[in-house]
Amino acid sequence: MLEVFLYLHIVLMVFWLGGDLGVFYSSRYVIDPTLTPAARLTALKIMSGLDLGPKICLILFLPSGLTLIALDAHGGSLWGIELIPWWLLVPAWLGAFVWLWLMWTDHHAPGKHPVVRRVDWSIRIAVVAGMTATGVYTLVATAPFGVDTNPKWLGGKVLLYALAIAAGLGIRRTLRPFGPAFGAVMAGTAGGETESVLKRSVNGCLPYVWAIWGSVLLAGLLGVAKPLADL
Repeated sequence: MLEVFLYLHIVLMVFWLGGDLGVFYSSRYVIDPTLTPAARLTALKIMSGLDLGPKICLILFLPSGLTLIALDAHGGSLWGIELIPWWLLVPAWLGAFVWLWLMWTDHHAPGKHPVVRRVDWSIRIAVVAGMTATGVYTLVATAPFGVDTNPKWLGGKVLLYALAIAAGLGIRRTLRPFGPAFGAVMAGTAGGETESVLKRSVNGCLPYVWAIWGSVLLAGLLGVAKPLADL
């Protein structure tokens, strides 16, 4: 069972990065003023479809990681991390699927369900806060949660996950001018200033995108190498 969830965790990381690369590539065509509005709309649809993959992976990364920790602790055979009893996995996965439903609803009808978006935003803020506190504690405590295997790598991985979610929130804020500007493009009323707004909103997301890529890649490295761990 441990191997199944480890494989799932790896697949989620791969699809997260791969989907994000596709979103980045297609965004170049969305903001290209030399293309027709129809071509740019097609690029936007492709970008939106590809973006669904990373959104799913980000959410499932949390319960799959918790499952790995719980299975390791339950089996008593790896890392010596006894933080999560296996029975807590049921509410963790149920909560993740509720979060998935909120994300899915907002993704397919953006702006039409403001309450859903606010709840999803609040969940992300709560997860960032909780993961940040847990990660910092794991890094600074001598034996965090009673674990004496020096799991600093796990604290770092948790902090990187929190950083990735926070960067995603930064992307959302930066893209707020995108909708009205792209609507003007589709209406044929876009001028030079509108195109500038469109480019600034998309290109302004690049630092956050790089933060997500770096976080996911480094988190994967920490999970494999487990530096400083006393195994």
